[in-house]
Amino acid sequence: MTQALAGKYALIVGMANANSIAYGVAKALKEQGVQLAITYQTDRTKDFIAPLLEELEPAIVLKCNVQEEGDLEAVFAQIQKTWGRLDIGVHSIAFALKDDLHGRVVDSSAAGFALAMDVSCHSFIRMAKLAEPLMNNGGTLLTMSYLGAEKVVQNYGVMGPVKAALEASVRYLANELGSKKIRVHAVSPGPIMTRAASGIPEFNALLSQASQHAPMRELVDIDDVGAAAAFLCSEGAKRLTGSTFYVDGGMNIIA
Repeated sequence: MTQALAGKYALIVGMANANSIAYGVAKALKEQGVQLAITYQTDRTKDFIAPLLEELEPAIVLKCNVQEEGDLEAVFAQIQKTWGRLDIGVHSIAFALKDDLHGRVVDSSAAGFALAMDVSCHSFIRMAKLAEPLMNNGGTLLTMSYLGAEKVVQNYGVMGPVKAALEASVRYLANELGSKKIRVHAVSPGPIMTRAASGIPEFNALLSQASQHAPMRELVDIDDVGAAAAFLCSEGAKRLTGSTFYVDGGMNIIA
């Protein structure tokens, strides 16, 4: 099998377990010949992903909590030391306090809103800044969004405005980094039962709605997202940047 991305180096941030979208992306990239750097948030997270690390054989494995000062910088310093460059960066993390996620946006606290924005949005901007000097020959930066950024999704709470900010950031980063051949995209999957999704009230109803009302009448999975991500990192997508790339069976076109 031809490995279209052989010789490329990728950083994957946000793998929590075998249901993680980040795992689907990592698998797809490895299948295309990409060497991986993978981060984990806590020691407990590392225990969950230990079998996945054996499978993926990453060259770099580091702890990284984007809320901890210096953690993200240390990851990029190790990438510089080990590889001297980076071709792909995948950001698949999001967080909001339970009260802000489950409650009304109008009731969200300033501190909670700022926390959700920092972890879910600004950390991607920080990743882009750190990746820029390592992408001398261009590269691709991907982050994960959701339809709640564009339309009101019941029980998505404060993450709706935060993901909208993330998608807007993608467009601005694409514009600012485009002259260096660094492409930036948000990937917007349909509902997938990940650890993060389990915190959304009545998430099963979203799954049911997607399977019944999406034009393709079926749910997407992490492998679908991985295949789309691999395409966005390939030569076939070299003239694409700044998009929100939907992998949702067409659910985004339904009123």
